[in-house]
Amino acid sequence: MKDKILVVDDDSHIRQVIVFALEKIGKNVYQAKNGKEAISIFNEIEPDMIILDINMPEIDGFEVCKEIRKNSDIPILFLSSRDDEIDRIVGLEIGGDDYVTKPFSPRELTARVNAILKRVNSYDIRNNQNDTNIISHGSLLMEIDNHICRWEGVEISLTATEFSILQGLLKYPKKVFNRDDIMNNSYDININVSDRTIDSHIRRIRSKFEGHNCNKIIETVRGVGYRLGSF
Repeated sequence: MKDKILVVDDDSHIRQVIVFALEKIGKNVYQAKNGKEAISIFNEIEPDMIILDINMPEIDGFEVCKEIRKNSDIPILFLSSRDDEIDRIVGLEIGGDDYVTKPFSPRELTARVNAILKRVNSYDIRNNQNDTNIISHGSLLMEIDNHICRWEGVEISLTATEFSILQGLLKYPKKVFNRDDIMNNSYDININVSDRTIDSHIRRIRSKFEGHNCNKIIETVRGVGYRLGSF
């Protein structure tokens, strides 16, 4: 089945550019012109991914993301007309998987979309084959093929990117990964991802585990990078 992607932007020209690019690579695309319409369509069609503009009137992209994250871990790629670092950081820390600044290359956008969906779809394919791969360390357990992460038996909800980052650290619990290692392990293709983007994903993973009384899921090794915490 074709991936269903919801494109949300108040600029009809930008929506048309994105729709054309996505349909060209075989995606089934739906459109929303504002945040309220986006939430309604999301609830109706349950898309596989959302491309979400930040700067919209009334209900902006951040608020739409927060509403969706109450019940879903669907991948969200943010669009913004501003290249402000604060927008990028906030977007990732409230649950976004990636961030693209306008004006953008349709080729780069579709590459990022494919990279995110590749991670999500790979879990579904293996799960349909009933081949569950479980890795664990201390109180942390991850069912890779089912995209399930548990801490002390309690399931922790992670986005596709967050899951990939933590999975990479868990495979080699004593290894220190620099940001380039984490980016290459998590994004699958050669795209430009800033250090601050990786840092934002790490902070969000930590925040989710801190909510379950785990304050050391990922350790910082100053001047080098990150490794799985000692627990």
